[in-house]
Amino acid sequence: MCGCFLRRLVVFIVLQAGGWACGQALLEPPFGLRWGDSPEKLVAWASRHALDVTIKLPGDQPATRILRTEARKGFLPDSQASAVECRFISGRLYELTVHYTDPTASADLMETRFETLRKQTGLEHGALLPNQQQRAVEDQFVTRTRSFHREPVKGLFLLLAFTEVEDLLRGSKDARFSLIYRNDNFRNELLEELKKP
Repeated sequence: MCGCFLRRLVVFIVLQAGGWACGQALLEPPFGLRWGDSPEKLVAWASRHALDVTIKLPGDQPATRILRTEARKGFLPDSQASAVECRFISGRLYELTVHYTDPTASADLMETRFETLRKQTGLEHGALLPNQQQRAVEDQFVTRTRSFHREPVKGLFLLLAFTEVEDLLRGSKDARFSLIYRNDNFRNELLEELKKP
């Protein structure tokens, strides 16, 4: 009786842990990257595809590295994204942002691409919830923003944000959007490790 109970308890714990791990896996970053990867993995991927890499070392955050990878012309491989920006603490990936810009595309086309990505992301990860919508006018520029998010596991989330800027004087519009993958649980673990002597 006791052995049977223990086996059931172990199975229950494994299933619960597996469910949490599946939730974490639901939001693995794109481009073959994984949470905890080193900057070298991103640099190697960029080198294989002849992409430019920019490295930022914030002076007030000595353990943080920000790497941005982009093509000189066109898009990243197998994507309509123009750049990917990764944040690392102690050399381990905890956040990735995919940027979508296209100087040859109209603002309306970029908004169509944004809606397509929103639907695709919803199908892959679950419905995105509206986050905020804003419209501001300043110095003859109208800025309109919309964002959506998904947090299937506390501390692990996606944020999709769209920005359109309209120049009222010149009658032109520019639009861009970004998809952010962020693992705050892992980030907090890394920050706790930094505090240890």
